[in-house]
Amino acid sequence: MKHSSVSLSFTLLCVAFCVCLIASNLLETKVVQFGPITITAGFLVFPVSYIINDCIAEVWGFRKARLIIWLGFAANFAMLALFRLAVALPSAPFWEGDAAFRFIFGLAPRIAAASLLAFLLGSFLNAYVMSRMKIASGGKHFSARAILSTLFGESADSCMFFPLAFGGLIPVQELLKMMAIQIVAKTAYEIVALPVTIRVVTALKSMEGVDAYDTNISYNILKLKEL
Repeated sequence: MKHSSVSLSFTLLCVAFCVCLIASNLLETKVVQFGPITITAGFLVFPVSYIINDCIAEVWGFRKARLIIWLGFAANFAMLALFRLAVALPSAPFWEGDAAFRFIFGLAPRIAAASLLAFLLGSFLNAYVMSRMKIASGGKHFSARAILSTLFGESADSCMFFPLAFGGLIPVQELLKMMAIQIVAKTAYEIVALPVTIRVVTALKSMEGVDAYDTNISYNILKLKEL
């Protein structure tokens, strides 16, 4: 396989990555509770995007991870723009679902912007840490690299999203609590899913015949032409 080409496996992971991001934004509108812990339903799928990010960075390297992150960003941006357009359209006078529609799809611009920026920061940091640790460890200790990269990525994501989205609206102590819960819960998600992630990575390396090491590459997130 040429370095600049994309395979069926990579394409399917790209699709799954974008689906997880779009679904998580929709599911964020429902708040669920497990005992004393309150989280959004987006927790069901958003951590999967980090797992896919880990798989792609491990198998194909940072350059391919950079591509899917920007594709995910573009899909999210387009979705949010379409949501805003749909909400702005006049409702039929006989339609009774306007309030519910606005509640689900009328994501506040501040929250939407915070979500997009936090996604970029967290995802690129996750891919960067995964890439650098692979080189430093000689490709060993995948489990530790997957967990630590997720911890760094999720921490950056939460530390950017919550202050930008809710700063001044929610007490600082509550913000810190929400951030800590998100970071711990999503990292725990990664740990629980590790056996599956390891099998997927092993199968992909075998099928693709590739195991990328990011030596002598640019980590500039804007160099999209470098695949």
